[in-house]
Amino acid sequence: MIYRFLVTVVLFLFMFQNIFSQEKDLPPLKTVSQVDLKKYIGLWYEIAKIPNSFQDQCAYGTTAEYKLLEDGDIMVINKCFEHNGEDDVAEGLAKVVDKKTNSKLEVSFFSILGFRPFWGDYWVIGLEDNYQWAVVGTPSRKYGWILSRTQTLPNDTLQQIFSLLKDQYYNPDAFEMTLQKNK
Repeated sequence: MIYRFLVTVVLFLFMFQNIFSQEKDLPPLKTVSQVDLKKYIGLWYEIAKIPNSFQDQCAYGTTAEYKLLEDGDIMVINKCFEHNGEDDVAEGLAKVVDKKTNSKLEVSFFSILGFRPFWGDYWVIGLEDNYQWAVVGTPSRKYGWILSRTQTLPNDTLQQIFSLLKDQYYNPDAFEMTLQKNK
């Protein structure tokens, strides 16, 4: 279970390198103007995502928890429940790429003797003023996530987020809603 998850994460990170960008003719992806990392850390619930192979095993209850480390990096703990109810956990590391805004990060879930050869883009492209929801994307627009501090978001908030996604040349119909329920 964990081995399969790690292998898919490694493949995912390779795809994230944007070697073969899916949407080369689109305008550059715009990030938010500023992310206060101290407000951003904590637990986020996945509300929706563009389906991807590295999360195929996740049936419900997907979360991401971020912890700010002393050196400025961020510990990432992704969790979900598989179809059989088993926990699936992946721990990784995020680094801020754009220190002026903190809105462009890279994430790695694979380490060999402390060396992390694969990093994937993690760009904050939407963020509610009080850090109650966030939208994360990649320049290729092949991947995207809607995150919330709560297990659900009101319909009007989702419509606002889908409008933001359209403005960023994402297809909102590509997003699949995540089932949030307790084990």
